[in-house]
Amino acid sequence: MQLEGKVALITGAARGLGRACATRFAAEGAHLALLDVAAPIEGVPYPLGSASQLDHTLELCREQGAIALAAAADVRDIASVREAVARTIARFGRIDVVVNNAGIAAPSGKATHEIDEDEWQLMIDIDLSGAWRVIRSAAAGMLERRSGSIVNVASTAGLVGYRHFAGYVAAKHGVIGLTRAAALDFAPFQVRVNAICPGSVRDDADVEGRMLSEIARSLSVPVDEHEETFVQAQPMNTLIEPDDIASAAVWLACDGSRRVTGSVLTVDGGFTAR
Repeated sequence: MQLEGKVALITGAARGLGRACATRFAAEGAHLALLDVAAPIEGVPYPLGSASQLDHTLELCREQGAIALAAAADVRDIASVREAVARTIARFGRIDVVVNNAGIAAPSGKATHEIDEDEWQLMIDIDLSGAWRVIRSAAAGMLERRSGSIVNVASTAGLVGYRHFAGYVAAKHGVIGLTRAAALDFAPFQVRVNAICPGSVRDDADVEGRMLSEIARSLSVPVDEHEETFVQAQPMNTLIEPDDIASAAVWLACDGSRRVTGSVLTVDGGFTAR
C-alpha cells in the first residue's frame, strides 16, 4: 500500500496506460480522480477512450477498494481541466499526485514538411500543452501544502528521433523540457516533477490499449505483424507491459522517491541505451 491515503489525478484514464496506472494506484491504496476526454476529437484518425471505457476503469478501481470519481475533461481546454481539478479538490480536499498521461500518437506517418498546420497544432496542443494545463491547474494546492508529485508520461520519442513522427517527437521532447523546468520551479516547495519514457508498450486487451497498433498503422506496418516488428528493435527481446509503466509511476508518486525530481525514468528494455 505504497500510496495509501494519497489522492491521485490521472488523465487519459479510460484505457491503456491510464487504466493500468489507475488500477495499480487503486491497489496501492490511493483515492482517484480519473479524467479522460471520453469522446472523439476531430483530426485524430482513430477512436479515443469512450465514456463507457472511463466508467469501466472507475468500476475496476472501486473493486480494488478505492474511493474514486470520473470526469470528462479535454486537456486542450483550460476551463475543462480547472473544473475537473476543482471537483477533485471538492471531493477529496487536495491532490497529492498528478499523472499526466493523456496523449495521442496520430496524426503521424508523414515527413516533417508534409505535416499541415492543423495536424501539428493538434499534436502539440494535446501531448505538450495539455500536460502544462493540468500542471497549471493542479499545482497551486501542492505548492501551498509544500508537498506533491507530478508524473509526466513522455516517450522514448522524447529522447530520440523517429522518422515520420516529427510532431509527436517534438511534443514528447517538450514534455521532458517541461518536466525539468517545472521541477526547478517547484523544488523549493518540495513538489516533485518527473517523467517516464515508455518504450514499445504491448496493447494489452485488459486495459484496451491500442497505441502501439496505431503507431504501426502510421508506419504502414501490418497490424497482425506489428508486435514481432517492434520486438526486433528491443535489446531485451520483449515488449514493455502496461504494468511496467504503472510500477514506475507508483514509485515516482510514493514517498520512496521523495528526493527524486527533474528525472527521466526510461522504461524501454534498453532501446535508448544503444
